[in-house]
Amino acid sequence: MKDMIEPEIQEELTFRKPEPEDGSDIWALIKACKPLDENSMYCNLIQCDHFADTCILAELDGVPVGWISGYILPDATDTLFVWQVAVSEDARGLGLAGRMLDKLLSRDDMAGVLHLKTTITRDNDASWGLFRSLADRHNAILSDEPHFKKDDHFDGEHATEHMVTIRFPAPVAQVA
Repeated sequence: MKDMIEPEIQEELTFRKPEPEDGSDIWALIKACKPLDENSMYCNLIQCDHFADTCILAELDGVPVGWISGYILPDATDTLFVWQVAVSEDARGLGLAGRMLDKLLSRDDMAGVLHLKTTITRDNDASWGLFRSLADRHNAILSDEPHFKKDDHFDGEHATEHMVTIRFPAPVAQVA
């Protein structure tokens, strides 16, 4: 069914930098995307305000359906850390997350980015697929190692998060 409406939806999708007024809508989107970790509404507001250049919002007819939050690492200005990826149930199966990553990385703001980092638990097949696909599309090298460990960092309450690093052969913004 989605294949039949996909061209229509693709034309109605917009991608943009978030604005502070988007904070509550993004918070609601993330809250609806179980099992994503929910941050405070204030956190999402700060992301929209202070980190707009490294975040992206996808909308369908003005309604948020996709969100990626990220920031440039303070001690590695060639590295974008992707904090969270959210796609509304209504927009799943359209390749939206991959399109958002490509559009985010192709911005002039990302001209110096040679690396992308994110953390993923071993059982998150969707995220592994998303980031492996990104690496493949850009002829990049993906590696990972345990980073935030279940017992050392999460008091046994959360699975180990693996630090995934993607090394691009050149900045994506220059290649796009």
